[in-house]
Amino acid sequence: MTAPGRRSSTFTRLLRHGFTDPSAAERLLDSPDLTPLRNDPVLLEALGATADPDLALTGLVRLTEAQPSDADRRELLDTLIAAKPLRDRLLGVLGASAALAEHLARHPGDWQVLVTYEPRDLHPEVEEFERALAEATDPVSLRVAYRRCLLSIAARDVCGTTDLAQTAAELADLATATLRAALALAAAEAPQDAEQCRLAVIAMGKCGGHELNYVSDVDVIFVGESADGADEGKALQAATRLASHMMRICSETTVEGSIWPVDANLRPEGRNGPLVRTLSSHVAYYQRWAKTWEFQALLKARPVAGDLELGAEYVAALRPLVWKAAERENFVADVQKMRRRVVENIPVSEVDRQLKLGPGGLRDVEFAVQLLQLVHGREDAALRSGTTLDALQALAAGGYVGRTDAAQLDAAYRFLRSMEHRIQLYRLRRTHLVPEDDADLRRIGRSLGLRADPVAELTREWKRHSSVVRRLHEKLFYRPLLDAVAQLAPGEARLSAGAARERLIALGYADPASALRHLEALASGVTRAAAIQRTLLPVLLGWFADSADPDSGLLNFRKVSDALGKTPWYLRLLRDEGAAAENLARVLSAGRLAPDLLMRAPEAVALLGDGDGGSGLEPRSRAHLEQEVLAAVRRADNAVQAVTAARGMRRRELFRTAAADIVDSYGTETKPAEADQGALVDRVGAAVSDLTAATLAGTLRAVVREGWGDTLPTRFAIIGMGRFGGHELGYGSDADVLFVHEPREGVDDQEAAAAANRVVAEMRRLLQIPSADPPLLIDADLRPEGKSGPLVRTLNSYAAYYRRWSLGWESQALLRAEPVAGDDELGARFIELIDPLRYPARGLEEDAVREIRRLKARMESERLPRGADPKLHTKLGPGGLSDVEWTVQLLQLRHGAHEPGLRTTRTREALAAARAAGLIGDEDAEILDEAWVLATRVRNAVMLVRGRAGDTFPSDPRELGAVGRYLGYEPGHVGDMLDDYRRTARRARGVVDELFYGG
Repeated sequence: MTAPGRRSSTFTRLLRHGFTDPSAAERLLDSPDLTPLRNDPVLLEALGATADPDLALTGLVRLTEAQPSDADRRELLDTLIAAKPLRDRLLGVLGASAALAEHLARHPGDWQVLVTYEPRDLHPEVEEFERALAEATDPVSLRVAYRRCLLSIAARDVCGTTDLAQTAAELADLATATLRAALALAAAEAPQDAEQCRLAVIAMGKCGGHELNYVSDVDVIFVGESADGADEGKALQAATRLASHMMRICSETTVEGSIWPVDANLRPEGRNGPLVRTLSSHVAYYQRWAKTWEFQALLKARPVAGDLELGAEYVAALRPLVWKAAERENFVADVQKMRRRVVENIPVSEVDRQLKLGPGGLRDVEFAVQLLQLVHGREDAALRSGTTLDALQALAAGGYVGRTDAAQLDAAYRFLRSMEHRIQLYRLRRTHLVPEDDADLRRIGRSLGLRADPVAELTREWKRHSSVVRRLHEKLFYRPLLDAVAQLAPGEARLSAGAARERLIALGYADPASALRHLEALASGVTRAAAIQRTLLPVLLGWFADSADPDSGLLNFRKVSDALGKTPWYLRLLRDEGAAAENLARVLSAGRLAPDLLMRAPEAVALLGDGDGGSGLEPRSRAHLEQEVLAAVRRADNAVQAVTAARGMRRRELFRTAAADIVDSYGTETKPAEADQGALVDRVGAAVSDLTAATLAGTLRAVVREGWGDTLPTRFAIIGMGRFGGHELGYGSDADVLFVHEPREGVDDQEAAAAANRVVAEMRRLLQIPSADPPLLIDADLRPEGKSGPLVRTLNSYAAYYRRWSLGWESQALLRAEPVAGDDELGARFIELIDPLRYPARGLEEDAVREIRRLKARMESERLPRGADPKLHTKLGPGGLSDVEWTVQLLQLRHGAHEPGLRTTRTREALAAARAAGLIGDEDAEILDEAWVLATRVRNAVMLVRGRAGDTFPSDPRELGAVGRYLGYEPGHVGDMLDDYRRTARRARGVVDELFYGG
């Protein structure tokens, strides 16, 4: 027994040396096996220097207990006392890795590999690892030998004998030796297969780049050829058997565990492609079918096992294709898309702890470096290293990356990779997540030399380095070099076009050569216009670059400038009214719709600068629009001219609405983006609906005037339905309508019907005549009997139909009915007719409610487009427009007769009225409103960006980025946008399930 006083002194010393459980440590030191070490102050110093002294001491006790004899135990302890290098190595490993401590306990003689301390031992290469693995005769012994080698690598690592880059290279060399040993075992079991074929193993990823982790999949590609004239088909079969066997040896779990998975999914066609291909087959695939990311992956390809001559032929054949990858269409966009996809697939709960894949993580450094390599490495062979840090150093030396930026990225990458190594080393498990437990964080921090307050220091350093990586990744990945290009004189632009082009490719321009030509065309010469352009362009280019597609912004600006360059007010407007220039830049780079509308009438640029803050973008009232279009009809010589004028007015006003939407969504230097997204949606819906109503009113007047003069034989009204009747039209919406007429006194019913049908047919024809103006499609499928029913009915016919045959869905559809054009009095009588149907006095019977629910469920299951992601479908997906609208409409059908506020065609107004009446809770109403507004905003954004309507997010990364910018997300954050949409829709669906489906 130890005296109390002495015990207290030991306890204090243990605490001072970093033990977190000194009492347990004291008991372990009192064990008989450690008698020679009990009072050795050097041992306590060595234990205190480890990442986790408690873990190191526990591992040491287990190792001594596991020694097969007293003599072996004495040898271990005597060597430990006498040899500082062994002491530091062994205790360092035991304090950092519970997994390697477990290995030593199972194989107590393996500590001997840590005794040697000579220069040649500091950086072993593949051949030395091969010798260490040579005695393995089966997967079990290979696993043991592999762990023994890993033990020596880890010892050098934790003692600081090797730095991060050297450790990663040694791990890659050990993997190389292991692949060779596994292939030799496979060949020994099937010598006939080995004789028939040549098989080369190509390392990819971190193994290929000499920067492997402690625990990682080892990515490979296999190349096979026939040997000595053997049949190629049989040779490939033999090679496939050998490759598969080699993979199993490395990947399968034995009594000693597994080594690591061998992953061949980077091969052509991935999992669906053959495991082994001939060299010619590989070359043909990469020449014809390979995607951008596959060339990016080939940056790190190197032959490591099997027929190294064949492997060298593989690399030599494909390397030229790698350095042409940047010339591919959408190259930068593809690289950016790949990075975004990685981030988007991270579970939300893990994003903030991801060292590798998350924003500011290791992959951000690797992607930025690889992008610059692929761009500049075509001309500069010094950049063609497969190792990230070597490539980064070469980029800095060549001037492609600033020295300060490169140094910061290097330091951050080394720190983050060192964290990753220490995390994996503890249990030898494949993970890239920073642990949350303080004990784990303390061990990691101490292993990295952070001793004062390991947890706080580690967290602070991690966040600091991640922030640096994120900032520099954004800079290199998304920010074009604008000022330098914009301010080049024409001669300088030609002289430096090559360098500028390469930098623009790397930093975001899809077609920098064209961009440089546009700049020269706009700013060259000695004219006043050129001088103003040289003043404007640096600023404009900055605004273009803030969009998802700066190239299109610049191209569109050149087109507008070419069209209006000789107009005296154009450049003065841009120069003297800052809002006009910035508004124009936002509009021209936000997508296709607004620029397309503008190109058809470039003089509409004047709308962008009319008054302070761009008040020319304020939408005009329906009365004002109708007055203008009816005046144009009166001036026209015929109906075609009249409708052409009406469509021209519609085009201009669509541009006004779209431009205002873009400017207010993006915000400007002088005007921040509006916070009320609902107000933006309401403004667009009302403006487009008013514009459509005015266009129909003008077209109706033109048709009547040409066919009948001042008076049509029948009174005629157009009833808006759906989003048209609800004042909720989007940019690409059709006009859902019903047509109703009533013969004038003394007019035969057949004559009246013929006139009404002729009006409808002529209106539809005139509005769809091919022209530069966008067509307006009239859809009357919501009429009684649908497509099989007559296009036009009399008011009495509607009354008879609804009295006898009306279905529940028709009453629901009539909730959005509102007169939009034609005879006002007839339209009002139609509303009087349908009000009892859409607001039934006794509400809805349960049978009717069940039928509505059944129809809704059927629509969800049958109408969603094949292949569409339901969670991102804004109309029919869970929590989308249909969910919200049907829920609101069910409330209207049930309670509209008794709640006047519900008698509106507008979804948001009806929802607010239901909330005010207590029919829906405040929180539920807010959730539904938010989801409806967001889904509508997405649909508007898709139309603005793509120039055609769509109900889901675009798949093209540049278009997706433009949608994100419209919705207020910064470049590189479309994953956040999609996550936010899913979250909003999911919450809305929960409310719908409760209110519509009854829980």
